[in-house]
Amino acid sequence: MGEQFDVVIVGGGQAALAASYFLRRTGLRYVILDNGTQAGGAWVHGWDSLHLFSPASYSSLPGWPMPDTPDGSYPTRDEVLDYLHRYEARYAPPIHRPVMVGRVERTDQKFLNVSTSVGDFLSRAVIGATGTWSAPFIPDYPGQGLFAGAQIHSSHYHNAVPFAGRRVLVLGGGNSGTQIMAELSLVAQATWVTLHDPVFLPDDVDGRVLFERATARVLGGPSAMPTGGFGDIVMVPPVRAARERGALHAVRPFVRMTATGVVWPDGQEEAIDAIIWCTGFRPALGAFAPLDVIEPDGLIRVDGQQAIREPRLWLLGYGSWCGPACATLLGAGRVARSMVRQLAAWLASPTQDVRL
Repeated sequence: MGEQFDVVIVGGGQAALAASYFLRRTGLRYVILDNGTQAGGAWVHGWDSLHLFSPASYSSLPGWPMPDTPDGSYPTRDEVLDYLHRYEARYAPPIHRPVMVGRVERTDQKFLNVSTSVGDFLSRAVIGATGTWSAPFIPDYPGQGLFAGAQIHSSHYHNAVPFAGRRVLVLGGGNSGTQIMAELSLVAQATWVTLHDPVFLPDDVDGRVLFERATARVLGGPSAMPTGGFGDIVMVPPVRAARERGALHAVRPFVRMTATGVVWPDGQEEAIDAIIWCTGFRPALGAFAPLDVIEPDGLIRVDGQQAIREPRLWLLGYGSWCGPACATLLGAGRVARSMVRQLAAWLASPTQDVRL
């Protein structure tokens, strides 16, 4: 029989820290299980030159603002990591790491069992905060298995050094693909491949505007009308510089891959040394599969943040389907505040609705 808790948080990144900040005020007994070896969650794995596209004031967790950068620029990956390390030191959340969570299963009407590499944990509620970084998505292409060159997902890209002087395709028209393309264009024969023409936001529009628009779209109302979303490209300084030197011309996708490269829609073959897939992620929900809550589309249906088919499971940080902008540093905190309040009230209710 495992140790008993009111709440077990699976995952130790920004969403878990946001939930922890509010849980510590409730008196509930909780623990965070993180499969990483250090603070930082997905930020540990970001590429070296990664920049946020919001200022520090819009990139903070609850309780303690991220310090402004010395030069007033948007924070870098290393500055975010430093902030998250210091945030943990400041609030000392009850994190166990490294702990691999294998399965979350029903035991009875009171507890869920969280089976891990260090034993079992019994909990009255589980918060899923596993994020998406461990579930990178790479689309299938004809001939993909034939390609003898290098293929990596953006989650494994660190810097442009290994690609200097090589023929590289960068696939993906989001912010990750754009920032990586901007960097590679300085040292490699890089071609940018996107499904559609990239959408560049005005230079004065950054994550602050996108955050409020994303929130408005979820909540509705007149402020939901403006366009622009997290899939649009924010003109951070490296991207602006690449645009000014004419390096951000995108082409439509190839139709198949060969042993040495790709074939374009017009039938022309081109030799390629490497492909970097900046094609996004899927929610890392595998640990919750034994609860039979994952739908055919790979998501879990929720009412707010509470899973409909298993009310003891709550979700935070995966995307707008479980809270407006909750996959961002600031958004995770805003959603966690209301989620923890509702979770605490649900746990205190004598008539909890547990559907088995």
